Amino acid sequence: MGLVKKTAVFLAAASGGYLWLNRGGDLNRTLGSVKRDVSAVQERDPAASSMIETLTCYSGLHAILLHRMAHFLYEERLPFVPRFVSQVNRFLTGIEIHPGADIGEGFFIDHGSGVVIGETTEVGNNVTLYQGVTLGGTGKETGKRHPTLEDNVTVGAGAKVLGSVTIGENTKIGAGSIVIHDVPPNSTVVGNPGRPVRERGRKVGAADLDWTHLPDPVADAMQSLVRRVIELENEFKTAFPEKREEIEKAQEKGERELDRVFDYYRGTGI
Repeated sequence: MGLVKKTAVFLAAASGGYLWLNRGGDLNRTLGSVKRDVSAVQERDPAASSMIETLTCYSGLHAILLHRMAHFLYEERLPFVPRFVSQVNRFLTGIEIHPGADIGEGFFIDHGSGVVIGETTEVGNNVTLYQGVTLGGTGKETGKRHPTLEDNVTVGAGAKVLGSVTIGENTKIGAGSIVIHDVPPNSTVVGNPGRPVRERGRKVGAADLDWTHLPDPVADAMQSLVRRVIELENEFKTAFPEKREEIEKAQEKGERELDRVFDYYRGTGI
């Protein structure tokens, strides 16, 4: 289905759905929620150049608007229809959100393709997900089996948050991380399994979109070990002056090998 047809189907479904949902209800409240979702796109994506572009070209926005309709129907215990709406949503946007997922205001899915959000997921306000994120379960357990993301959480591309875990507010999860344990507020999480490598010091109340300066505990540990080895070698040169020349040759060789390792680790040797 082409972009024009997809957009037409989406706008028709969303318009009809919202008018039906607000029969006799508070239309202004619903429109205010929609406005907040639209604003989230424009606040967090510099590529969103106009309101028309935002409304017609952002599958993440389309997905959350259709989900809000499906979630309302789910809360009303209407059979079949909420899941059908969610499958239409998936067909149109490539984003799968179970209608039972409870998602707060200002939710933004950037690019969106491949995002999966499970039934008992709870998402706070001003949360940002990137493409390929999974908020999923870990098996066939019942009850609360999907994650809880508190306010102002950002989840990087391809990250997986699995099970009934809680991600504290203002937390940033690095791309590709797999999180299976609770994370305290104001943390940065990287790795598999994901572990907090930085706590506190977070900018509160805004999405953290800086992905080029994530902590790297493995590189930090390697550099710390290298510094300690150099210190020990220098101490040996002082303690055994007759071995000085031999130690310096070994140091030069070691430095060349370390440069190759760090070049490869930084990607320049690939």
